[in-house]
Amino acid sequence: MSPSPDEPALSVRGLSKSYGDRCVVGPLDFALAPGSVTGLLGGNGAGKTTTIGMVMGLIEPTAGSIRVFGHDLLRERYAVLGRMNFESPYVDLPHRLTVRQNLRVFGMLYDVADIEAKIAELAEALALGDLLDRQTGRLSAGQKTRVAIAKALVNDPQLLLLDEPTASLDPDTADWVRGRLEAHRAAHNCAILLASHNMGEVERLCDRVLMLKQGAIVDDDSPASLLARYGRDTLEEVFLDVARGRVGTA
Repeated sequence: MSPSPDEPALSVRGLSKSYGDRCVVGPLDFALAPGSVTGLLGGNGAGKTTTIGMVMGLIEPTAGSIRVFGHDLLRERYAVLGRMNFESPYVDLPHRLTVRQNLRVFGMLYDVADIEAKIAELAEALALGDLLDRQTGRLSAGQKTRVAIAKALVNDPQLLLLDEPTASLDPDTADWVRGRLEAHRAAHNCAILLASHNMGEVERLCDRVLMLKQGAIVDDDSPASLLARYGRDTLEEVFLDVARGRVGTA
């Protein structure tokens, strides 16, 4: 099922998460259009991973709503989980399973119709052919990232959540991964929410940036508009302005 161009892939309203008396995220309000790429930026502890965890359904919000393709995630998650996926280099796949076995397991979880054909397609697209029958735990960091990307794309998601997808990769491998993500977005009109500390990556991939500080959105605009308003040449400089409490010039 293709997402309606008029229906947000993701809509978050009043979303917050507290632990005891301490609010760590929110309230947040934002929506992602199909085919858009939105960067979620902020320093360590700003709430990026917690926000993604709530959108994935892994962390229960304290308040607010999350709607994915029009469905309430908390009440109708099984109507939309098959249209979503997630990737982070900080989340390991089972080390003792081979790459093929890992992809087969996740393909079954996502009810992929012909998982063997899909594995072959991903192996060709992501240069995994020589790795399929190797134990995942014996791969290099770059190889594991390619396998994690394959896992994230196994169900052709229309909403993709990425948490530092190219962390610790060399520039060539990171550029290659970004190219694969761009190709998937274009082919499937996929909305992407990208948490990253790599400002060059955000400038390349994102058409919109949400700036988080202490769990709250403090700015929301396109990269070009942010650069113009803060009077800066790079998003890294904008990031530092936000982190250090300097306000935009406009």
